[in-house]
Amino acid sequence: MKSLRGQLLFFWMLLFGMCTALAVVMLTLYRSSAGVQMSAARGATEQSCRAIAARYAKSATPSPSSPSSPAPAQPQVDLLQVLLQLVLIEAPHVEGGVWQAGGGQLAYAYPTYEGGGVKRDVPAAEQPLIAEVAQLAARTQQLQTDVVRGSREALIVAACPLAAPGNDLAAWTMTRTTGGALAAQDSLRTGLGVLLLLVLASGLWLGFILLRGLRHVQRLENRLARSDADGGAMPELPRTGVRELDRIVDGFNHYRVRFEEARARLREAAQQRSRDQRLAALGRMTGGIAHEIRNPIATMRLKAENALAATPEKQGDALRVIVGQIDRLDGLVQSLLALVQPVTLAPVQVDLHRWLEERIATVSVKAGAAEVRVVLRHDEPPQAVFDPVHLARAVDNLLDNAVRHAPRGGQVTLSASANEARALFIRVDDDGGGVPEALQSSLFEPFATGRADGTGLGLALAREVALAHGGDLRHAALEPGTRFELELPWRAS
Repeated sequence: MKSLRGQLLFFWMLLFGMCTALAVVMLTLYRSSAGVQMSAARGATEQSCRAIAARYAKSATPSPSSPSSPAPAQPQVDLLQVLLQLVLIEAPHVEGGVWQAGGGQLAYAYPTYEGGGVKRDVPAAEQPLIAEVAQLAARTQQLQTDVVRGSREALIVAACPLAAPGNDLAAWTMTRTTGGALAAQDSLRTGLGVLLLLVLASGLWLGFILLRGLRHVQRLENRLARSDADGGAMPELPRTGVRELDRIVDGFNHYRVRFEEARARLREAAQQRSRDQRLAALGRMTGGIAHEIRNPIATMRLKAENALAATPEKQGDALRVIVGQIDRLDGLVQSLLALVQPVTLAPVQVDLHRWLEERIATVSVKAGAAEVRVVLRHDEPPQAVFDPVHLARAVDNLLDNAVRHAPRGGQVTLSASANEARALFIRVDDDGGGVPEALQSSLFEPFATGRADGTGLGLALAREVALAHGGDLRHAALEPGTRFELELPWRAS
């Protein structure tokens, strides 16, 4: 359970289960205690009634000395009173008497009565019930018991038949349960009510805590989401008033301050690094330009001095060399201007296969002179949209570079393809010796070249064109040879 909501809900369910189990235990204990109390009272009542019947039967049996003496037709009230006193004195809180059909109550005794005097009158309210139970016992000649539950107490009445000629005599006993059962019932209701209130209160309390916590968390999340949408700095989170959440908020705010300081330092370091890189690049470019300009100037100076000292017919050769060096300087200047000026694209729909064939035709003369075969692969898409002029300069530079590095009898392969991610790839492969490892880190920088007669501007120009199209230029090593891959966003039409 990883969410706080799930954990609190599980805790509330556990508390609800514990309260339910406790309620079941309380109800079970109540029923068992009240049942035991009722059973004990009923047993004492029935036992006392049987004892009265047994004593009466023994006293009414003729003695052996006078076997012919008949049983008395009418019960002796004094004898019945004495029997009741003897039996009920041993049964606390049990009262009893003798009832006869047609004669009503003949005798009554309550020897364990805890009042101020001797209780001799049968309770008037219970007399109809006593008469009903006694009459049933006399008629059926069996023990009868009736339990009447009231709001404050339970009344237990037992009646058993006595030996009489007309079967119209019965003894009865009666007792009342104390207020323990009622008190237990009240306690049970109170306990169950308290448990119910506890469950409801705990649920409401946990729900309130959960909703308040989630509301604070949602507010913090919205604050962070707005900051991400605005693209600004890390926001300062407001305190929630919840101690645990405020610790997290304070920790985040302290981290925010440190993060902003670190980002400021990183921004300054990046700016300083950019300045250092620009200065370093400017230094390398200045050195490269000085080297590229100094060599033609030195050559022109030497040829001019030789022409001045030579005869007029030999001055033409010197002037042609000087013009060639001037053309070289002009090409260098044009390349530098193309490198520093922004590339303005004019994309149009291009027949890609014909355009690639034109690129091969452009380099075919130089490739034939170097005895290098240039091959076009026919797996390119038929149509594409890009700037054909600028991209032609980039591909021509790559082909020229590949022809220069391919061995005699080698091969240069030009191919194009599009992938499922909607990107156009133009690849130039050669089977030459590859790019030296020392040159790979600065391969696309101006004047980075491994040839004595190279300017190192061709790859830099090709990459600028690729970046202007929203793509890139990458280098990959082959076995043997080298691959340069132009990746451009695909535009069908």
